[in-house]
Amino acid sequence: MAKYRQAKTLEVEVAAYIAGLVDGEGSITLTRKHKGDMRQPAITIASTEKQLLVFALDQTGVGKITNKKTNANYKDAFTYAVYNRHALDVLRQIEPYMLSYKKARARLLLDKYVQVTPRNGKYSEALLIKRAEFEQNFIDIVQ
Repeated sequence: MAKYRQAKTLEVEVAAYIAGLVDGEGSITLTRKHKGDMRQPAITIASTEKQLLVFALDQTGVGKITNKKTNANYKDAFTYAVYNRHALDVLRQIEPYMLSYKKARARLLLDKYVQVTPRNGKYSEALLIKRAEFEQNFIDIVQ
């Protein structure tokens, strides 16, 4: 079995800095990449200062930066995004330094996501119920 790439190990100061970016300008959510897919963890940070996002990408070694479509009257904007197991790798390192409600979302993902998500994607009826409860608990964590 091939081993998937993991996030780089972050220095404490870097983890705290990225936690601040996520707390201030980012989101921790469950998203679908394709219609009909199960939701997967996502960390995103939006900014008009691309160098902040390049820093996050370089330090974590995972994710990608995309251009956001903007009106001609606005500055160019960008989004750093990391998904699924890579997002969990990053959350493990930044969660201790988070301060907003997003910390609770990160903690729930770290504690429960793998338990309710089989690697092969095959869900029993019981696991589907647990997965739905997990997703609802996640969604209920708001500001």
